Amino acid sequence: MKADTHPDYHDIKVVMTDGTEYTTRSTYGKEGDVIKLDVDPLTHPAWQGGTGKVIEKGQLSKFEKRFGNFGLADSEDKK
Repeated sequence: MKADTHPDYHDIKVVMTDGTEYTTRSTYGKEGDVIKLDVDPLTHPAWQGGTGKVIEKGQLSKFEKRFGNFGLADSEDKK
């Protein structure tokens, strides 16, 4: 195996949007670097019931109205 082919794996600090911090190991940056997250499980809709918000805004019904039978009409006519 070649020497020095793997990146340096070290401790970094991650700061979430609410200010909580934790230490993890990563190849990001250098030892002791800090990553401040803009999006995390506390703020992103995917972890906060995002599908419910889409339904409330009517986006799902709008999509189903436009594409609900996409490709089905052709297959039913051929039977």
